[in-house]
Amino acid sequence: MNWQKILVPIAGVALIAGAWNAAGWQGVAIVVGGIVMWMLLHFTRMMAVLKRSSDRPVGWVGSAVMLNAKLRPGVNLLHVMAITRSLGELVSPKDSQPEIFRWTDGTESSVSCEFVNGKLVKWALVRPPAEPEAGDAPAP
Repeated sequence: MNWQKILVPIAGVALIAGAWNAAGWQGVAIVVGGIVMWMLLHFTRMMAVLKRSSDRPVGWVGSAVMLNAKLRPGVNLLHVMAITRSLGELVSPKDSQPEIFRWTDGTESSVSCEFVNGKLVKWALVRPPAEPEAGDAPAP
């Protein structure tokens, strides 16, 4: 169960109740104003990430190796989209858990990310096999 969906509204109500006890309607107005400002900041960040992502091809990243190095478990899909500046290519069936998205770079290297309930749980870097150069002798 995602406790954050329950605890954040309860914390908001507790802050408003505490503000009422401390300063009456003026306290409530200050706390509600702060909560609205916090929500607007998150909404603005989300819109900025989505606008930047809409300007690039789906599933494209500048460097899959650098993306692989920057990822860590527990980050949400919006954070990964902010890093890649691109929407991921959906690999898994639509509306199913876990969701798997892929980002590919110009060298055909790709990173596949698995999200459960919107949080990154694991990812894998896939690199194409290296082609031998003309001067290299094949290994015996």
